[in-house]
Amino acid sequence: MKASTSVHDWMKAIQTPTPYRVGTAKIQLKPRFLAYASLFTMALFILFVFVVLPRPIRGIPNCVEIRKRTEYNSTYPLTEPEDLGDGYRFKIAVVTDLDTDSKISENTWKSDIKFGHITVSTDMREVKIHWEDSVTLSSGLSQGGRGMELSELVAFNGKLYSVDDRTGIVYQIDNQKVIPWVILADGSGHESKGFKSEWATVKDKRMYVGGLGKEWTTVSGTVQNFNPQWVKSIGPSGDVIHLNWRENYNKMRHACSTDYPGYLIHEAGVWSIVHQQWFFLPRRASMEAYEEVADERRASNILLVCNEHFENIEVRHIGVVNPTHGFSSFKFIPGSNDRLIIALKSMEDKGQIATFVLVFSVDGEIIYPETKIGDYKYEGIEFV
Repeated sequence: MKASTSVHDWMKAIQTPTPYRVGTAKIQLKPRFLAYASLFTMALFILFVFVVLPRPIRGIPNCVEIRKRTEYNSTYPLTEPEDLGDGYRFKIAVVTDLDTDSKISENTWKSDIKFGHITVSTDMREVKIHWEDSVTLSSGLSQGGRGMELSELVAFNGKLYSVDDRTGIVYQIDNQKVIPWVILADGSGHESKGFKSEWATVKDKRMYVGGLGKEWTTVSGTVQNFNPQWVKSIGPSGDVIHLNWRENYNKMRHACSTDYPGYLIHEAGVWSIVHQQWFFLPRRASMEAYEEVADERRASNILLVCNEHFENIEVRHIGVVNPTHGFSSFKFIPGSNDRLIIALKSMEDKGQIATFVLVFSVDGEIIYPETKIGDYKYEGIEFV
């Protein structure tokens, strides 16, 4: 009887619902468990964001910062011209290449920058130029014991730059301070020597810096290399592209009947955005082979006007030839529709040195005759 009751009770127990039935069970989570779960979830999220997702590396700017840095500043001239009613007044500057005289102490080299103003009448028939005192720029950078032999001035991306034809350094000029920006290696860019930078201009938001344009020779004319026939293209962020311009330079040479062993020496070249053409004023031109002493009296009065790829080259002449006065720099006068040019001519003859300034039209009409600036070699001019 007891056994029967036990079996009956056991069967009844199996069929009787209990508080733990799956269909109606309630999971009651304790607060401590919820806190731990939340912390674990948060840790997984942080791990995903900072480890799995890509992120900027410390010290490397993000895309927005890069875009801001590479936005081009097309301001030109750098100083707003003064409206005089019957004309405009522009601020200008010229810079010296003192060669070996640039050294002022054991570890310091200098260049002088002179500021001034040019006033141009509304009809562009009258020009006045006034010069102010010079300011000394200095640097401790050199190559082979020489430095700061500044051969050009160029406004680029809202700043003023100059190029050193001894070290290949492109300096930013900020008040009385020079800041090294880019170093240009000679030739193709795989040389240990600095590029002998002689002219500079702006085209398509890039700075173009060119060499002499002739083969590098010994003092007697023996060819050593073609490095001066390269051109450097520099972007706003300082990237450099090395361009072999040997064919372009030789096309200009051929147009002037100065094919090798004759030569042209270039120190003044500008791209005109108005004309969409290259303008070059060679400092020297010769049908004869290069010879150092004779070269001092082979100045040129040639103006070369070339289309973008040098398929068409026009030869014009500016005034009469003065055999010791050769072009070293020029710029188009703002507001002239690239019709008026202000240029420098340098003289180096038997130890005598001087620089002259003149203004003329692209058609060769002299507006402001050669006028002496001083007994220094100024090799760069710009509207600042």
